[in-house]
Amino acid sequence: MHIPDIHSFFKSDLHVLSEVTYPAKTILLEEGKVSDKMFLVKNGALRVFFYQDGKELTLEFITENQAVSSFNSFLNGTRSEFIIETLESSTVYEMHVDIFRKLMEGQEFQQTFHPLFYRRFSEINNRLVSFIKDSPQKRYEQLLKDRPELLLRFPQHYIASYLGITSVSLSRIRNRR
Repeated sequence: MHIPDIHSFFKSDLHVLSEVTYPAKTILLEEGKVSDKMFLVKNGALRVFFYQDGKELTLEFITENQAVSSFNSFLNGTRSEFIIETLESSTVYEMHVDIFRKLMEGQEFQQTFHPLFYRRFSEINNRLVSFIKDSPQKRYEQLLKDRPELLLRFPQHYIASYLGITSVSLSRIRNRR
């Protein structure tokens, strides 16, 4: 979820968030744990992933001014189906679920966050449909169009995992261009 400007959104309410800096490769949420925090990235990068048959599968990259949680877990108290880790040294704002629920009682917060949630769910839906109907080549081209900075910022094996292909397949796709 992209938040246009975390500082201006929370204005004087920044005290409802905890600012924490984590080193690279820090697990912020473990698979199977209940998520009680939402992370809003001030700087750095996070990765959302899980293991399947011993392989890491990347669901999403979260960078500056984006928020992430295991939203099903965060909103419903269920166990997270994935892991959130820092890819780089990252400073995040952490919002506890109790604070989020209290803020959601306010009209201004609802008016800001509801469209962000809708947009995020639309992005997830589009990604799901792309995995069903698009070729790896087309998914790569879409990533190149939508978020080219990721291709320069993260290792190829993470990008390949995000695209649902092997690093070798990604190299072939890149060489065709």
